[in-house]
Amino acid sequence: MTPEPGAKAPVFEAVTHLGSKLRLDELRGQIVVLYFYPRAMTSGCTREAQRFNELLEEFTKHNAIVLGISTDPPERNRRFAEKLGLRFTLLSDPDGEIARLYGVLKQGSKRVGAERVTFIIDQHGRIAKVIAKVRPAEKHADLALEAVRGLSARQ
Repeated sequence: MTPEPGAKAPVFEAVTHLGSKLRLDELRGQIVVLYFYPRAMTSGCTREAQRFNELLEEFTKHNAIVLGISTDPPERNRRFAEKLGLRFTLLSDPDGEIARLYGVLKQGSKRVGAERVTFIIDQHGRIAKVIAKVRPAEKHADLALEAVRGLSARQ
């Protein structure tokens, strides 16, 4: 079940595309844009990541950190980040445990993956907004920035 706005964001630890570990609760005090994407190197995920990268300075101005997360292994995410010149962190969830915690795990006939869903987590670790079922994929970044600006304005 997907956490609703107002709920505490499920805490997790994941491996970054650079091989280090990141815990969500270490980011308290910042707004976190946690976007799940189905698979690195695909056209929709590429456009989405590029748009988040284009808007990164705007997110940073509002004390927000962007994290992309998929069920891809760290090495695939590393290649994806390098290929696109991404300036934000990609996280790996190869067993789908984090996607399951957030209610976005989908299981296809060929592989387990995450649905394309973006969570805006406020400075206190609560879900502020859930962005889902949006097309085209890159629109997630624009809607996330709009939500971040709204949270930032309320401080």
